[in-house]
Amino acid sequence: MSHQLYKGILDGDARAVFNGKVFVRPGAQQTDARQTNKNLLLSPDARVDTKPQLEIFADDVKCAHGATVGQLDEEELFYLRSRGLHDELARNLLTYGFAEELVEKIKIESIKRQLDEAILNRLHARLEA
Repeated sequence: MSHQLYKGILDGDARAVFNGKVFVRPGAQQTDARQTNKNLLLSPDARVDTKPQLEIFADDVKCAHGATVGQLDEEELFYLRSRGLHDELARNLLTYGFAEELVEKIKIESIKRQLDEAILNRLHARLEA
């Protein structure tokens, strides 16, 4: 089994490229492979080029790949602002939520905590206890 989740968060005039490949060799029956690339663009000048690939040389497999690129949802921002959050905090909260999907998959608590802190520091936010 191979499940890969890559996430990118780009701001300013940042550029990123994702080019990943899942290669299933002949005879690798019962392979379960999934490759996902999700990207969040925080500015109109940010750009990502993504190219997930599958090469399958076996018959009995479950394989999938996909990519998404998008911005913060204006309706979600409006909802948070209408509940009293200022714009920067609303954006940070939604960006944190995007990253948190990946953080939650980490099994080692100390690493999960460090990554969580790094994301919050990068967003200039604080984790409220």
